[in-house]
This record gives sequence, structure tokens and C-alpha cells, in this order.
Amino acid sequence: MLAAFAGDLTLLFVSRLIGGVGSAALIPSIIAYIADITADEQRSKAMSWLGASMTSGFIIGPGVGGLLAEWGIKMPFYVSACVGLLAMVCSLWGLPESLSADLHRMRRQVKEKRENVFRQIVLSVRSRYFVLLLIVFAMTFGLTHFEAIFPLFVVQVYGFTTRQIAILLTVCSLIGTLNQLLFTDRITRRFGEKRIIVAMLLLSAVSLVFLLFSGHFYYVMVVTMLFFTFNNILRPTINTLLSRVAGDEQGFVAGMNNAYTSLGTIFGPMLAGILFEVHFNLPYLFGGFVLLVSSIFTGSRLRSMLSVQRG
Repeated sequence: MLAAFAGDLTLLFVSRLIGGVGSAALIPSIIAYIADITADEQRSKAMSWLGASMTSGFIIGPGVGGLLAEWGIKMPFYVSACVGLLAMVCSLWGLPESLSADLHRMRRQVKEKRENVFRQIVLSVRSRYFVLLLIVFAMTFGLTHFEAIFPLFVVQVYGFTTRQIAILLTVCSLIGTLNQLLFTDRITRRFGEKRIIVAMLLLSAVSLVFLLFSGHFYYVMVVTMLFFTFNNILRPTINTLLSRVAGDEQGFVAGMNNAYTSLGTIFGPMLAGILFEVHFNLPYLFGGFVLLVSSIFTGSRLRSMLSVQRG
């Protein structure tokens, strides 16, 4: 609502700051909540549904926002505020506590030393699951790198209209989410998390580069749908593996998951904008390069990490 009422850039920045604070508190709590209420054998499916809802929200939002903007530039903000209020009411009414009152009381009695966020990031670098956090950063970097420039790219290079962009993002997100729900659990059971993570990083990199080959609307739609599908499968697979290796550090790992996601969200769009001014194709070439390097790097590191965990 603050963004809708903003009359200058300063107030718009304040609204984004408040939104960022809310997101930073919300997402780790959701991940930790799911870890609390699911057993190990159910966690992959639960994280898959969570990843589907998060990723589809990130992607459908811009598409629907583009359609709503035809009724006024502030309409997307009003609708988003209503959706947020509805989610809050539903949470207050229908979401029980994940832990018992006794366990809550026992945790409050335990005095934990809380490190500041920078100290926590340093600790995460030394942790056994640091490679997974790096993948979270690379994945988010690639997705936001794609999203930040996509409207500018297809308008200036391929001549797409606002309506075409909105339809394309919405349809591709829905298909990508459906593919995730249909295939994530099946292929993870068959091939294991490590192979899926490496493959999805590689395929995401390839799809980014393929976006440069043609400006035909349906070609762009297919490539974009594939990119969203690979990202949608990647996110819950990483969340499941992080939750599994975290043990009793679920809260810390969920917080670091969100921190590395935030870093990717910051640097992805920022660097994409800089590269786009140099050349239209550079953001997707560089984003593909980051994902490709991440795929190669994480293959051996994940093998070592999982071997230590089994041992």
C-alpha cells in the first residue's frame, strides 16, 4: 500500500525496505515450519510444494502485474496488498503452531548466543552445507538475472508488447509449476538429489543461452517454460537436501538459505542492468556462464559432502 501511495522515489525505497524486512523474517519461518511438521521421507514432497508456490509467485507476479497495469499503474500494488492481507488472515485462522507448548517453553528457557548476520554468514562458509548455500545463491542469481532484463530484452530486441510479455510469463510459470509438481518427486527418487541439482543447473544455463537464438513468440515461450521448469525443480531439491543435512540447525540453515537468496536477488538484477547497457545479449550469456560454472563446481563438492554425511 505504501508503494501505491508513494509520490516520490524515497517513499518507494522505504516501501521496498519494509517488504524486504518482512520477506527476510517470513521465508526462513516457512521453511523451518515445514521441517518441523514433516518426516524425512515426506520432506522432499513438502519442499516441492513450497518451492512451487514460491517460484510461481515470483514469476506469475510480474505477468499478472503487467495485465493489471492496464487498469492503472498502481493497480498491481493494491491487488498485492489485498493478497497479503488475505494470506495473513488465513494464517491466523487456519495455521496451527508447528511445535508443542512444552517444547516452546523449553526453547525459551534455553539461552542461545545469537550472532549478527555477518558473523552467521562467516560461520556458514565454514559449514558442511556451504556448497548448497552457494547453489542457492547461483540459482537465485540466475532467476533474477533472467527476470530483471526479460521485459527490456524482448521489447528492444524482439519487439514484444506488454500483453505478450504478461501472457508469456504467466503461462510459462503455470506450466513450469505443473511440471515441477509432476516430476520433482519422481526424478529425485530415481536419480537422487545430487544428479538432479547438477543437471538442473546445467539445463538452466543452456536455456538462458538458447533464448538468444530466435525472437519467435512461441520459441521464446518454450525456452522460457523450460527455464522456469528447471528452476522450479532445482529449488525444492536444494531445500530438501539442506533440511536433511541441517540436523538440529534448522533455524540457522533456513536463515542462511534466505540470506543467500537475498544476495542473489540483490546482485542478479544489479549486474544484469549493467551488462544490458553494454550489450543486449550479455546478461543471458553471463547468467548462463554462472550457472554452468556452478554445475561443474558443485558436482564433485556434493559428492564429497554426501559421502561424509553417509559416513
